[in-house]
Amino acid sequence: MLTVVKAAFADRPRLDPPTDALAETEDSMAAMLAASGGLLALDDGRPVGALVLDPAGEDVYLRRVSVDPAAQGHGIAHVLVRAALHDAGRAGFRRVRLLAREELPRTIRFWRELGFVETGRHAPYVELARPAPVLVDVPDAEDMRGLGRRLAGSLRGGDVLVLSGELGAGKTTFTQGLGEGLGVRGAITSPTFVIARVHPSLGEGPELVHVDAYRLGGQAELDDLDLDTDLDEAVTVVEWGTGIAESLAEARLEVRITRATGESRDIGEIEADPRVVELDGIGVRWLEVDLRPIG
Repeated sequence: MLTVVKAAFADRPRLDPPTDALAETEDSMAAMLAASGGLLALDDGRPVGALVLDPAGEDVYLRRVSVDPAAQGHGIAHVLVRAALHDAGRAGFRRVRLLAREELPRTIRFWRELGFVETGRHAPYVELARPAPVLVDVPDAEDMRGLGRRLAGSLRGGDVLVLSGELGAGKTTFTQGLGEGLGVRGAITSPTFVIARVHPSLGEGPELVHVDAYRLGGQAELDDLDLDTDLDEAVTVVEWGTGIAESLAEARLEVRITRATGESRDIGEIEADPRVVELDGIGVRWLEVDLRPIG
């Protein structure tokens, strides 16, 4: 790890004051790793990426995030950080934080693309943070509905949820539970043939706008649905929305549903094929919400 860190930070522009990473030793790295460990990326057995996890109460800091200059440009940093976010979520941390140098706007842009938002400035550093994903093991369909019902209690008008997962993953089942928790009118079914359905509230809560983006060709077709009139007051759920629905709001909750075994099966029944649901908040709104009890 020390070799990767030294190579990566030596390749960056000269900074004033110099980065502390260049002064690391085997002993200092070992001391950092002793608290909560870190991650090392290997390419055919050769170390090419590294980072250190540094706990601070409910939060964990990412330190010494590094990719060997010879291995850059292949997405290693993205994979490494996503793995760190998953580890943080499984370990029960609420937020993931880091410090980036003000003089490195490309680095700051990289972190923003991964859902981090600026939370403070302490020259020469910019502090960025994002929620740690909440990972929930879901054994069957009723548990999937129950997860949706529990999550509904943390939602408010204006929230946008982007659901992803292969066919039969349980996206509509999850939305059914969400509708029950929000107390909206009408049976929630897959909106594939009508693209979008609006479910008014039976009480004083927000209505639910349920969108299926599977057959939409892109952002322009989503705009044609004229959802903007509902977004400020409704909870909007977009199935198959990855890559299309992100521009609907500055903040969103990404709900990713995957099979627990990692194997694709044709059973189509969640009762026989448990899932893992990842609740991943993007934006300042979700820094305010603790989703851990929902899992």
